[in-house]
Amino acid sequence: MSEINYGPLQQLIGTWKGDKGTDIAPEPNGEENNPYFETITFEAIGDVGNAQAQTLAVLHYKQIVQRAESGDVFHHQVGYWSWDSETGVITHSFTIPRGVGVVACGRVLDTDDTPNITMIEVSAEDTGFDGGIAQSSFMQKKARTTAFTQTFTIDGDSLKYEQSIMLDIYSKTFDHTDTNTLTRQA
Repeated sequence: MSEINYGPLQQLIGTWKGDKGTDIAPEPNGEENNPYFETITFEAIGDVGNAQAQTLAVLHYKQIVQRAESGDVFHHQVGYWSWDSETGVITHSFTIPRGVGVVACGRVLDTDDTPNITMIEVSAEDTGFDGGIAQSSFMQKKARTTAFTQTFTIDGDSLKYEQSIMLDIYSKTFDHTDTNTLTRQA
């Protein structure tokens, strides 16, 4: 039996914690700024075959986000990261309990000027062919997600992410953003 090649996803395996998160979320009359802390756990689950023509190396993850001021959980997300070694495509698929599912695809970005750093960028649009966004009828009408972009920057035991979720909400378009820097736990 051969060892599974997780490629760039190998660097994510483990438990990460960060307490400097910033969530900029929409409100009917503007926006709210939510400082947060979180834990993300990435677990290697092996490889998965698709239609006898594709093999993906897969990580399962769970993300728990809590408000800095109270410790209340305000975001719980589960999903998968996969890597296709034949094409170099990375896929991030996840669901959130508000009735939204995302399949975002991308690649490792060129970091030749900083060889110890790995950057991964994935994205999806609600009308996209390579990836996409599915959402409940309520979310389609009241808080429709139209695009998702996420960039991970991994430098040893440091993981920084930036993400943008474009929403049609409260009769306007809003760029809901989240950023945080996490440290791998021993």
